[in-house]
Amino acid sequence: MLQGHQTWIFANRPVIISTGTVGGPFEANGNIPKDFDILHDDMWLGQASFEKAQQTLMEEACQIALKKSSIEKEQVQFFMSGDLIYQITPTNFAAKTLGLPFFGLFNACATSMESLALAAMIINNKGANYILSGTASHNASAERQFRYPTEYGGQKPPTAQWTVTGAGCSLVAQQGTGPVITSATIGKVIDMGITDPFNMGAAMAPAAVDTIEKHIQDRNISPDYYDLIATGDLGHIGREISYDLLVDRGLSMDEERYVDCGLIIYREGQPVLAGASGTACSAVVTYGHLLNRMKAGELKRILIVATGALHSPMSIQQNDPIPCIAHAVSIEI
Repeated sequence: MLQGHQTWIFANRPVIISTGTVGGPFEANGNIPKDFDILHDDMWLGQASFEKAQQTLMEEACQIALKKSSIEKEQVQFFMSGDLIYQITPTNFAAKTLGLPFFGLFNACATSMESLALAAMIINNKGANYILSGTASHNASAERQFRYPTEYGGQKPPTAQWTVTGAGCSLVAQQGTGPVITSATIGKVIDMGITDPFNMGAAMAPAAVDTIEKHIQDRNISPDYYDLIATGDLGHIGREISYDLLVDRGLSMDEERYVDCGLIIYREGQPVLAGASGTACSAVVTYGHLLNRMKAGELKRILIVATGALHSPMSIQQNDPIPCIAHAVSIEI
């Protein structure tokens, strides 16, 4: 199962049998609205707080994934998820609602592929028959925790990004019909000394490059093996930095095959500055848009490299640098 130093090969071919994706009103006006199962027209989702709205997003994505499959909730062994908010509280409450054995995870915006990689590993080794894997984020809850409340109206620099309001969930199984999870490369923490919380793309780019390089080395393949390599939420700045770093390391590839989920989800003209971010960014783009493209026959092999900035409000206030990580999962059909 272990190939090289950081990569798991899933010989038993865990399969994504269904997915659920939910978004908010800003996402409804974005570039891929047809790839969501539900789009809300209210940021509050009828809840008393943005954090409770985020909990609702996660619950809905899981319920959709179950409804689209032939699987009852009682057949699912584990729920694996996390988010950005203190002690992953919205996910914890969603897990209470679901009533499933729960792995609470935190790798910031890399949580989407962390959860999928761990789900695939457990399924591959027959530790479960079915696992729900996913994550959620909410623009207003993340802004309140990491920057300024949206009501404050603070001006942001052009390097800042827009947190996605949404949730993405996959139902991973030992058998069934759907895209197959073939491998996963677990990243390590990379810290390049960047301290600016409004420049996440630059901070996370080296972590993405390190994981992609290790994945290519461990699997002994070229970047052209994949129809698409998609990073999680590097945005314009991080995507350009990471592409240049990959070329410097001899991993050149067609620029059209190297994309970023944070640049896919919103349309040109939306005020997202450098692009999208948030744990839901890579989750909704992957489980909605990219898997739909695979089902349509446009893509056969993709590598999703979810990126995460592992800082906290306290570490930023203490002027600590931002440690970052990236996890890569290959999906084939």
